[in-house]
Amino acid sequence: METLTKLQILSGAARYDASCASSGSKREGPACGTGNTSQSGICHSWSDDGRCISLLKILLSNDCRYDCAYCVNRSSNQIPRASFTAREVVDLTLEFYRRNYIEGLFLSSAVMQSPDHTMERMVRVAETLRNEERFGGYIHMKIIPGSSSELVRKAGLYADRISVNIELPSQASLQRLAPQKHKEAILEPMALIGREIQQSLVERRTSRLAPRFAPAGQSTQMIIGASPENDFQILRLSQGLYKKMNLKRVYYSAYVPVSEDNRLPVIASPPLLREHRLYQADWLLRFYGFSAEEILSDDEPNLDESFDPKTAWALRHPEFFPVEINRADYATLLRVPGIGVVSAKRIIAARRFSAISPEGMKKIGIVMKRAKYFIICSGRPFEQTLRQPALLRQQLLLGESSGSALPALPKQLVLPGIFS
Repeated sequence: METLTKLQILSGAARYDASCASSGSKREGPACGTGNTSQSGICHSWSDDGRCISLLKILLSNDCRYDCAYCVNRSSNQIPRASFTAREVVDLTLEFYRRNYIEGLFLSSAVMQSPDHTMERMVRVAETLRNEERFGGYIHMKIIPGSSSELVRKAGLYADRISVNIELPSQASLQRLAPQKHKEAILEPMALIGREIQQSLVERRTSRLAPRFAPAGQSTQMIIGASPENDFQILRLSQGLYKKMNLKRVYYSAYVPVSEDNRLPVIASPPLLREHRLYQADWLLRFYGFSAEEILSDDEPNLDESFDPKTAWALRHPEFFPVEINRADYATLLRVPGIGVVSAKRIIAARRFSAISPEGMKKIGIVMKRAKYFIICSGRPFEQTLRQPALLRQQLLLGESSGSALPALPKQLVLPGIFS
């Protein structure tokens, strides 16, 4: 099979993997080599469906021995099959980089003969790029669950970011939809990677010559909507992964129907709005000091699709508001809808010189169409609807729809920004 035909098959097969990160690493390329990365990340271009295409995103093979119900590459699916050699992936990466098509490589694979057989071939690609071709560009490599610890460690030394996909949020769903995969085979390499990253950071403090291990960290991906877990279960799992596995990022991928398996739900379209809300809630976990138990509960296990999670939390806790903008500490400011990490820091910095005036709010970066209901400035309230929950909810909904710059979208897709 010609390389171009393989590329068409294996790049298309990789499109369902959302965890295509391409930043967070600093790798100085050799003077006589090709490419480098930097802490500022990689310039991105975007496809017409919104996906990042700055990396050469391909599978080494889509010839899978597993039969996961949700996967387009499952063994029982009648699709064209192809596999690259390690040399073909190396040559494609170098040629695409030299033509300025890409800034790096995202390499995953179906499980071929065995996890170790597949992982060994993937590691060979990265090893050849780094050692023989002196490639200094970005490499994101997937770890095949069940691979040996030795291969996982080698992958971390060559790649900038490595990731193990959890795929489904519970062991029960994994047994039902992917019976050949096991939770332990997924969590054990994640824990190993977390320990190796931490050990590498300690060694780098002692010696700058110590090797880097996955300098851009590790990530994972969960499929949303293929199994019955609610948002609370998903967020608690993500929270645990961040705390225990030294994880950089959890990606949420709305389930795309690719088969008529009766184990899978029948849906008209992928749950993209739910995916978006989970990303917003995940942002609250990582940067805003929220816990999963504050965002959701057993009584309210799913995110409100009408509001971003922080606004939904504020509506449930009127006793926390209004917040005095000139006296509140940083953690309290972060709880206010419409105030993000950057604007909260600006507020703290500006107050060192003088009290913030109502006129100065927008200059700082506060999103007043949401924040005005939850703050006061030097004792002055902006709105009087905080103690009228029904009216406040209605005004927030109207404010979002009237302020949208995307009138062609349905109202339920007019979403507040993830950063506020």
